[in-house]
Amino acid sequence: MIGQTLKLRGIEKRYGNVRAVEPIDLDIEAGEFVSIVGPSGSGKTTLLTMIAGFEAPTAGTILVGERDLTMVAPNHRDIGMVFQKYALFPHMTVHKNVGFPLKMRGRSRGCAPGPRVDAALQLVQLSGFEHRYPHQLSGGQQQRVAVARALVFDPPVLLMDEPLGALDKKLREAMQFEIKSIQERLGVTVVYVTHDQEEALTMSDRVAVMNKGRLEQIGRPDELYANPCSPFVADFVGTINFLQGRIAAWNGAILAIRIADRLTLEVPFEHHHGASFACGDTVTVAIRPEHIAIGPEDPTDNQSLGGVLTNLVFAGASTMARIALDGLAGPELRVVAPSGPTLPLERGNRVRLTISPDKVKIFNNPEAPKS
Repeated sequence: MIGQTLKLRGIEKRYGNVRAVEPIDLDIEAGEFVSIVGPSGSGKTTLLTMIAGFEAPTAGTILVGERDLTMVAPNHRDIGMVFQKYALFPHMTVHKNVGFPLKMRGRSRGCAPGPRVDAALQLVQLSGFEHRYPHQLSGGQQQRVAVARALVFDPPVLLMDEPLGALDKKLREAMQFEIKSIQERLGVTVVYVTHDQEEALTMSDRVAVMNKGRLEQIGRPDELYANPCSPFVADFVGTINFLQGRIAAWNGAILAIRIADRLTLEVPFEHHHGASFACGDTVTVAIRPEHIAIGPEDPTDNQSLGGVLTNLVFAGASTMARIALDGLAGPELRVVAPSGPTLPLERGNRVRLTISPDKVKIFNNPEAPKS
């Protein structure tokens, strides 16, 4: 199987005066795995259903390879689809469920569809389950049947709408790697909608972040995590802390940012989004929990922030600590530190926090999301 390119040109969707999806231009390469993430109501599922043909776009063009599919009916697009609820036929066996797309496309006429169905079931490790019915399968097995059914006719593009949402955490993680492995072996182009940011970062070649119908940013998982283009993307992709600061000095290469009238961070300007900084500006300082060091209180240290440790959450190799900062209103700061004797802290302890300046992201939007 060889995947094909998917190109969206000015694709948008309006319902009366409400624009559910702003005009979007997006190129997905052949064989690429792209996840679309965003909060509820961001437009990600609407975008997917327009690609599938279940929703007609208000404007724009959808191209798969060289074919313009904008006005083509869903059953003539040859696009595979895996639904959140699997949508298996309860009265059909596994074999008939998987073979159904071949029957509908007329590919079983004059030849037995059995070998293709058997190959699809072998691909998802369900050989021997041909004669079972959906109610005789576990949730993970039903999900595999849905994947086999979507792949059996060799689609150039496979769409997946939160297909792992109904599975428990351990099975979901196992299926993530299985789906990615199948996709890489077949070379099919995948567009994957999920509300689970960790899932998207784990599986995808690139991740597209949507917000209020707009495509905020698209990039490799490591790019989005390290270089978000806005406070929204920074907050949505992974865990992050936001602090308000003021630019005390700015020489074109280094931003000196004053926080809580105590700590001055000298932050390299390189790779920061938005260059319209000036002395005195209020800025949003974004820092990941793993880029903050935590230690015992030291009143003589004027290059750290002080606070009270309010909570510790053990997560195996690491521990998430929450700290109420001195003199700063707003959410508590979150810090990730190694578990064990290297973190001899307890709730109620006073601590100091040291921020890595080269890991800080600065935005000239003074309003940060409430984490």
